[in-house]
Amino acid sequence: MSRTTTGALAALGAALLLGGATAQAAHAETEQLGGLPLPTTHLQPTDAKQALGGTTAGLGHAVAPVKDLRLDPWANSSADLLNNGVAVVPDNGLGPVGTGTLTAPLSAGGGAKNLPLAGPLLTALPI
Repeated sequence: MSRTTTGALAALGAALLLGGATAQAAHAETEQLGGLPLPTTHLQPTDAKQALGGTTAGLGHAVAPVKDLRLDPWANSSADLLNNGVAVVPDNGLGPVGTGTLTAPLSAGGGAKNLPLAGPLLTALPI
């Protein structure tokens, strides 16, 4: 076959395919199923308030387990590494500074919401 014959056959095949598709579409537009209105392809307007409310509710239920998740698996056991603390007493008369205030919520079996700095931030999340 030559290039012109191949091109003519391709054009004829495309015309047949497109002609059949448009005939089916015209037939589908005039036919109603059981007296129901025809479906449309137009999107409905989005209600931003409902969308935000649904997202917030879904996010709250997804984040709630993370806030209560126990971060130290060995909490309240003899193998707990966070149970050991280090304290330093500065020479300039200030009180002792130690790691116990940061690790105590975790070594007691608490979650992320019990941490000194992260806990108040997590309260901003829903639920």
